[in-house]
Amino acid sequence: MRTPLALTAGALALAALTACSSTSGGGGDTAAQAGKPGKIAVAASDTECKVSTAALPAGTSTFEVTNGGSKVTEFYVYAAGDRVMGEVENIVPGLTRQVIVELPAGVYETACKPGMIGKGIRNPLKVTGASVPLSDDVKLAKAASDYQRYVKSQSDALLTKTQEFVDAVKAEDIEKAKSLFPIARTYWERIEPVAETFGDLDPAIDAREGDVAKGEEWTGFHKIEKDLWITKDVSKDGPLADKLMADVKKIVEKANSEKLSPLKLANGAKELLDEVATGKITGEEDRYSHTDLWDFAANLEGSQAAVSALRPVLDERAPDLAKTLDEKFTVAEDTLGKHRAGDGWKLHTELSKADLKELSDAINALAEPISKVAAVVAS
Repeated sequence: MRTPLALTAGALALAALTACSSTSGGGGDTAAQAGKPGKIAVAASDTECKVSTAALPAGTSTFEVTNGGSKVTEFYVYAAGDRVMGEVENIVPGLTRQVIVELPAGVYETACKPGMIGKGIRNPLKVTGASVPLSDDVKLAKAASDYQRYVKSQSDALLTKTQEFVDAVKAEDIEKAKSLFPIARTYWERIEPVAETFGDLDPAIDAREGDVAKGEEWTGFHKIEKDLWITKDVSKDGPLADKLMADVKKIVEKANSEKLSPLKLANGAKELLDEVATGKITGEEDRYSHTDLWDFAANLEGSQAAVSALRPVLDERAPDLAKTLDEKFTVAEDTLGKHRAGDGWKLHTELSKADLKELSDAINALAEPISKVAAVVAS
């Protein structure tokens, strides 16, 4: 869930990222002709979400979404309770992006979200028949299990550090809360693709100002961030802090009980780089604290953890891709590493335009090979 404010540098960064992956085929974002055989065309606009079919066979399906509107949009496939089965965010006007989703038989909904807020423009989707789950493959099943352990370790730390942050807010210890804000968010950002699976919990925790629909309450990390850095008054934030903690506990419980699909790992690795391109490099994410590089580092680490879990499959099916990913991750890490400051990172406001371009180029170069991982997993 991302605010239209990212239409500026964020949209341009993602357009560059998308352009990289559209030139090489594979399983990631592409500008290939919508409606190509084997793909479900989705024509999104500011007022419509036209999906080329309302019925699919069970198994993996590729949705190819073209944004013909004037607003940045998102596309989701939802199961009951708005559980996210697949998504692609930050589709800027004029671009086509795609997502590969594994769907067992059942009833679903597709949704386009012009402006990236609200419940979206929805359509029913029925999936019938039987298919062999990707997780029946021994190596893919192990990858999902290995990554689940990573999620458990990060979510345990998320609980601990969020509680420390909440306690500082409730004690009105502004300086301590400021120091804990980027640390607590580090663990959130590492597992964000898993956290985003669960309906309204993600925006309740992570929505930025402008992300919530009209009439809905703004809560979570970024509301408290604004009070810490801008209003400099958290005297009334006790209930807000308690809600944040309660929501984090709920999402951790759900994340640790979720049976992750191998495609979720592959798509999640790419989603985390999209987060970097549209929020962290642009400074939109932590716009009051300017601690975006903490989130940047966490997204990069989370993406690498997902790819590492899938590494045995990549080594077997696409060894050249695996080698390229190693090289590009190293470049991205080294580029980010130039901006270390003690145990943390420089503030976004301390980076020059040249610094930001170098970081953006490194992420774009990494996004291109990562965009191919989902297709390898689904093959």
